[in-house]
Formats: sequence, structure tokens, C-alpha cells
Amino acid sequence: MANGFSLATAAEPEVAGSMVKSLSIFFGLMMAIGVGVGLAGFIVGHEHLFNNTREVPWGLLIATYAFFAITSTGLCLLAAISHVFGGNNLAPLANRMVWISLITILSAFVVIGMEIESPWRMAIYNVISPNITSNIWWMGTLYGLALAFILLEFWLILTRHFALALALGVLGALAEVAANTCLGGVFSTLASRPFWYGAQLPVYFLACAFLSGAAAAILFTHYAYLLRGRDMEPHVFSGVQAAGKILLLMIILVTVATFWRMASFYVGGADDGRIAANALYSGPLSFNFWTLEVGVGLAAPALLLAMTRMRSVGAMSAAALMSLVGMFIARLDMVIGGQIVPQQLGFDGLPVYLNYAPSGYEWLVVLAGIGLCGLAFLQGERFFGKSFTEPAAH
Repeated sequence: MANGFSLATAAEPEVAGSMVKSLSIFFGLMMAIGVGVGLAGFIVGHEHLFNNTREVPWGLLIATYAFFAITSTGLCLLAAISHVFGGNNLAPLANRMVWISLITILSAFVVIGMEIESPWRMAIYNVISPNITSNIWWMGTLYGLALAFILLEFWLILTRHFALALALGVLGALAEVAANTCLGGVFSTLASRPFWYGAQLPVYFLACAFLSGAAAAILFTHYAYLLRGRDMEPHVFSGVQAAGKILLLMIILVTVATFWRMASFYVGGADDGRIAANALYSGPLSFNFWTLEVGVGLAAPALLLAMTRMRSVGAMSAAALMSLVGMFIARLDMVIGGQIVPQQLGFDGLPVYLNYAPSGYEWLVVLAGIGLCGLAFLQGERFFGKSFTEPAAH
């Protein structure tokens, strides 16, 4: 259809095979169980299900929210850049990136909705009692605005109003960038938490957004072709290679940023910041930091991309998956590392580090976000697949 939208013209029924149906049921169950646990928390009390305390109020669910939100920002930015500067190698991936950006921000909202004790109050008072001096207010408002822009952009892509979709995509990207930096500002403006405090985190989060966005673009494009059981077309493979180059560049930049951020705690500043950094270097978070964040998330994918010279889709996809795992752990390390040093350190009887380990219920809520993301990806390939693959749609 020249204008309007019809499932008959956008859907790919052949994608709806037995494997896709089984995976959809699996991800749907993950989402249902996670949401069920989250809803149970509203009834029995979050304190009975989650391991957060007054001393460590932010935990796994905040880190998961940050991971999904930052990934959404990266996908939205890369899609907008490829749409604005048409004719580039990334263009064949752009429409799918818009869809994945949409479902990752929805996954972020689902997880944070289960973490906040009264999300309905947040929604109401965000509108009727705005606090324009609050980073959290700006972050929530801007991510909500970005969600609306991306949703409208995707609908306009489906209905082939590409010029208007481009304008909405640019607005969505600007809102995502602003929200992403406000998310960094939520942490970086807390002077009482030296591990977070400083001007680097908002920019660091933006670099992580490009890294996560490029990794997600590679991974989901590869999985989309695995579902179809066919090889990538040359122009799509070129797009994946372009995303691979962005991924490698951002791995290098994030590695440098991580080094200098951690090194800065040992050349001055508050003792609490240095003690928190020690938790990652040699303390309770050292396995997470060295093995998962640095080893799996940065070093291994960089080596894999460099050694294969981005000629293998499987190798690029594996590197992308490792990068996303590393980014998830990096968000967890950052959130927990900033809180486990007691603010009254030095008083008698206080440990050097407070204890926090996510409960099984918290992990189940995380599965709700992953389940939504997986289910929406599969159904998007089934019902909107031609809008992702047809050259005329880019």
C-alpha cells in the first residue's frame, strides 16, 4: 500500500514457525512470571521480596533499568543518524533498530515499574507536581517523551510516511540523549556518593549507549536471519559490518573511560571513592569487574572483532552478545559500588563494605524485562518483518 498499514503487506507468516512459537511461549512465560513477582511485591511489600535496605536502596532492578534505557538510547541514535544521512551502510538496519529501541525502553519501564513502591503516584505527580530541578523528574519525563516519539515514528514507518517519520525520529533521538544524560546526572550529582560524583558519568553513559546500541543492532539482525533460515543479503551484511566497526570503536573508548575513571580515585578525592574502587579491583565486586565487565564485556569482544576482521556474522554476533553482558554487569557494578561503602565509615562496628546480593525474586523481575524484549522481537519479525527487510522501507 502506498499509504496506510496492513498486516498483509508487512507481515511475514513464514517466520511464525514452530521454533518462533516455542520461543514466544518461553519468553511470554518469563515475562508473566516476572510481572507476577513484581505485582506480588506491591501486596506483600517490596522489603519481603527484594534485598534492598535503607543503606543500599538501589539494587539489581535499578541497574537493569539503566541497562535497557541506555541500550534504547543507542539504538535510537544510530537509527536516527542512519535515517538522516541516508544512503549509508547502516540504513538497512535502521527500521529494526527503531523497533528494538521501542521495546527496550518498554522493558526498562516494566522493570522500574516493579521496583518503585508506588509507580502510579509517580505517574500522577510527575504531571501535576513537576520538579524541574530534579534529574529524576527530567529523566522520567524525557524518556516518556522519547517513547511517544519512537512509537509514532515506527507507526509512520509502517504507514510509509517516511519524511514525517524522519522528523519524529530526530525528536526521539534528541529526547533520548537528554534523558540519557539526566540518567547519568542522577548519579553524578550525588556528592555524598564519591564513587558516582563528578562530570564523567553523563558522557560515559552516552558512550555506553552507542556501544550497547551497536551490539544490539548486530545481535538482533543476526537472530532475525537465523529465524528465517537464510543468509544475509550483501547490503545487510555491510550494515552489520558498519555496526561492528562502531562497536569496536566504542569498546576502545569505553575501555579508556573506564581506566581513567577508576584511576582517578587513586590520585586524590574522598577516601570513600577509593574504597569503593577497591571493591571492584580486589573486593567483593572484583569477579564482576575483572571477569565479566572487563574480560567478557570489553577485552574478549574487541579481540574477536579484530581477529576476525568483521568478516563473520557469527563472530560479530558473539562479540555483540558478550558486550551486552558486559554492559549489564557494568551497570550493576556502578550501582552497587556506589553504595556498599558505609557513609559513616570509621564508626565502631561498621564493616568496610555493606552486604548486598540480589534476591531470586529480583532476578525474576529482571526476566520480565528480558521476556518482554524477546517476545516483542519475535512478534515484530512476524508481523512487521517486511518493513525491516524491504529496501523501499529504508
